[in-house]
Amino acid sequence: MGWPVMHSRSPLMHNYWMRQQGVEGRYIPLAIKPEGLEKALRALSPLGFSGCNLTIPHKLGAMSVVDEVDEVGKKIGAISCVVVRPDGSLFGTNNDWLGFLGNLKEAHPAWRGDEGAIAVIGAGGGSRAVCYALLEAGATEIRLVNRTNQEPNAIVRDLGGPIKIYDWEDRHDVLAGVTMAVNATSQGMDGEPALDIQLTHLPASALVIDIIYTPLETPFLSMARERGNSILNGLGMLLHQGPPAWERWFGIKPSVTDELRHTLERSIASG
Repeated sequence: MGWPVMHSRSPLMHNYWMRQQGVEGRYIPLAIKPEGLEKALRALSPLGFSGCNLTIPHKLGAMSVVDEVDEVGKKIGAISCVVVRPDGSLFGTNNDWLGFLGNLKEAHPAWRGDEGAIAVIGAGGGSRAVCYALLEAGATEIRLVNRTNQEPNAIVRDLGGPIKIYDWEDRHDVLAGVTMAVNATSQGMDGEPALDIQLTHLPASALVIDIIYTPLETPFLSMARERGNSILNGLGMLLHQGPPAWERWFGIKPSVTDELRHTLERSIASG
């Protein structure tokens, strides 16, 4: 469920698994306006759905609709997955943080959270999931930079840990000495302006991550690649948040395969 939602590659991914696992069903995009979210969620059970995923702008609004939100969802402050229980009640959780960590550890198996400072740009729902994941992985310093301070202050309040807030004017300097820099904004997504940041102070050894996957290489990632940094896009985050949802919906944990990844990459590249 999202608004808009037709750009999402989630149906392609989940229907691949439906065929692979022999599950009789379909994963479909549901374009739901914000004012229709409650009715749409409540219709899941009578319509025979096992659950749904949520994308922009529903991850926060759904929290007040579902019957139960687990501690992870409460901590992150948003839910990305809804499960329809046998009695028709709705359970909400957030798998985005698992997607971020799964993507990171698949690409860099030896990565550790305590290797050094990490810069996170943005303070929306995606950023909250990224910060939660980094803290769970043992991060010792997170430098959080955003255009305004209200959202970062809320993240520090809700998540705690070694998160320090920096002003937007300092975003270029915040990259000095970091081991990783993460764009957790929508800047650089298809149809959006590029992220306004300079990489002059970014160490050549730093890993640069964008949680965006359309396009596969954002201007932020291109700029980092051209100066020699290792880069990682957000496609793996989408892929790795899927299996935890399947475990809750069907009691099955499908695998993230090269074939599935290439299928999604071809779809994105073709527009």
